[in-house]
Amino acid sequence: WKFFGNLMDCEQYQPFLCGEESFGTGSNHIREKDGMWAVLAWLQILASKNPDQSKPLVTVEDIVRAHWSKYGRNYYVRYDYEGVELAQAENMMKYMSDMAGKWPADAFNGMEIETADVFKYNDPVDKSVSDNQGIRFIFKNGSRIVFRVSGTGVVGATIRLYLEKYEGPSGNLNAHPLETVKPIAELALKLSKLEEFTGRKAPSVMT
Repeated sequence: WKFFGNLMDCEQYQPFLCGEESFGTGSNHIREKDGMWAVLAWLQILASKNPDQSKPLVTVEDIVRAHWSKYGRNYYVRYDYEGVELAQAENMMKYMSDMAGKWPADAFNGMEIETADVFKYNDPVDKSVSDNQGIRFIFKNGSRIVFRVSGTGVVGATIRLYLEKYEGPSGNLNAHPLETVKPIAELALKLSKLEEFTGRKAPSVMT
């Protein structure tokens, strides 16, 4: 989220709208996630979709489903592995970093890979570069796997595994996210050797 700050302050990128996986939403009016602003924004959207009070209410679900039917749906799930020894997490990340550009063609369970690298953020405002911002696997079908290590836990480190699967407008738009991303999660665990490095057989939290 910290990378949004410079963009929010720069007139070149306004109006600015951003969000994150736990539904935090912000814009150039504030540097932080603003829950009340998100509520007001949705109320404004609902008002614009319901100009005639004599007609049936167009709900948030109606709006979202109409969006999916036109653009498709991105299923998101995050696995958190909390309290992992930092050295174990770092060794896992180093393994994947060292494998960048060396993955065999059959490593991705038949999915076509577009990018597999160590992500670094290039700030377009102050031109600063932030290295080692996670390991990412981006597939040609729109799916993504991202690994990051957070040191913000009370004990040890937290490995965050972000999973995203894209389903087109003609696909299954009503599936459960956890079931939908399960094949991608299995691939992520295979690629990272997470259990081998950490001994963890399951995430602490799935959101």
